[in-house]
Amino acid sequence: MPKTPLILAFDTSAAHCAAALLCGDKMLVSVEEPMAKGQGERLMGLCAEVLETAGVTYDDLTAIGVGIGPGNFTGIRISVSAARGLALGLGIPAIGVSSLDALAFGTDGVVIASLDARQDAMFVQVSGTLDDRNPVMCSLDDLPTIPARDDPVCIGFQAEMIAALCNGASRAPKMPIAEAIARIAASRLGEENPRPAPLYLRPADAAPARDAPPAILS
Repeated sequence: MPKTPLILAFDTSAAHCAAALLCGDKMLVSVEEPMAKGQGERLMGLCAEVLETAGVTYDDLTAIGVGIGPGNFTGIRISVSAARGLALGLGIPAIGVSSLDALAFGTDGVVIASLDARQDAMFVQVSGTLDDRNPVMCSLDDLPTIPARDDPVCIGFQAEMIAALCNGASRAPKMPIAEAIARIAASRLGEENPRPAPLYLRPADAAPARDAPPAILS
């Protein structure tokens, strides 16, 4: 008899370090620690603690679920790199999940999910329509067009303000982000999933150096 899928999911795309362990339909452990920095040093320790709490090891895992953003540039790279390394070492799939998909997960109907993109911008994705679109970076002044009478559910950053602009209603996410990532990853088991890759909707904040590189003497 096939064993029940066991999925470790984690996310560091925002000011947190989050991990969850899903066995079949049962959420065994879920932890989210707020932190503005230090996710790179904390992530693997947190994952080890989650596994230890459930009494399992990395060798018991069926798959890895990982948040791919959009969000913090460095944080996304931390999680994606960890997921790829674990998947390679364990010989199991790593499944990337958008943070916006995780926000909307479990909510029926038309959903507008939004995340803070800083600098007076936000990341927005509309789902549940006949023509679902890719996530975009925008402001309150240029939100994606919502079909009339859709009465969307708005979740995430500035949800109340977005709801007021599109005749919607604001709600909290159905579950913490790592739990949602784990459940979405579970739904994609057995599919052809590409290797997780960062979902960047804006260039990195770091600018290239203006000074010319030193000449290489031969």
